[in-house]
Amino acid sequence: MTSIFDWRRTWVALVLCLAAFTAGAQQQTAASSARAEYVLGAGDVVRIIVYQNPDLTLDARVSEAGTISYPLIGAAKIGGLTVGQAEKRIADALKSGNFVKQPQVSILVTNVRGNQASVLGQVNKPGRYPLEVADMRLTDVLALAGGISTTGADFVTVVGTRDGKPYRAEVDLPTVFAPGKRGEDLVIQNGDVIWVDHSPMVFIYGEVQRPGAQRLERGMTVMQLLASGGGLTQRGTEKGLQLRRRGPDGRIQSTQPSMDDTLRDGDVVYVKESLF
Repeated sequence: MTSIFDWRRTWVALVLCLAAFTAGAQQQTAASSARAEYVLGAGDVVRIIVYQNPDLTLDARVSEAGTISYPLIGAAKIGGLTVGQAEKRIADALKSGNFVKQPQVSILVTNVRGNQASVLGQVNKPGRYPLEVADMRLTDVLALAGGISTTGADFVTVVGTRDGKPYRAEVDLPTVFAPGKRGEDLVIQNGDVIWVDHSPMVFIYGEVQRPGAQRLERGMTVMQLLASGGGLTQRGTEKGLQLRRRGPDGRIQSTQPSMDDTLRDGDVVYVKESLF
């Protein structure tokens, strides 16, 4: 037989679960509201719905002047407003004109054209991509472009305008994922161009298994390059290696490196044939 204490314990557990659920929902709502709203721009296609007024439902494209033509109120300027601000502007116009007493307006962006960024260079899907929220980050846009290809560099260049002035920034992409480096994941704005260059390359030839170009990894040494080339052939020797590097004056300089020497972009390593 269930005692009154069992019922009390069950009731307390239910109250605690409800409180935890309510707190979690409040935290989720706060996090959602903290995320910046999308700002409408020229070319965007929106669907406007007024609750219990289906005749006022409209699909419209924001003009270059930032306006749409809406029934009863005529031209409404919504370009440059957030979705919430645009909803309020239309609702206020309907109310002030005595068309709808208590209008509840919802706007859905069905096609983003007003805010876009271009991704070019060594990515898997270069092209123009919509900025669907106001605080879309560099990594978000790169993800839309399929990520950086195997030939892409770690450094990414972002070119655009900020406060009416030319803007250029270089981002060392791997460091963005380091602890405390979230701020280096730039917020991308309308009209930005993201450029991913070729990765730096080094070259190895002579008596190695796989001669040719190799991606220059950070801190890559001569020994690591030899390993990337599959190692020496049976005729190859580590003695008498030659490193050819372009100097500051543009001339090629030839040196004999050690296995621990660090390589630079464009270096060429030659592996000689053993005489014995």
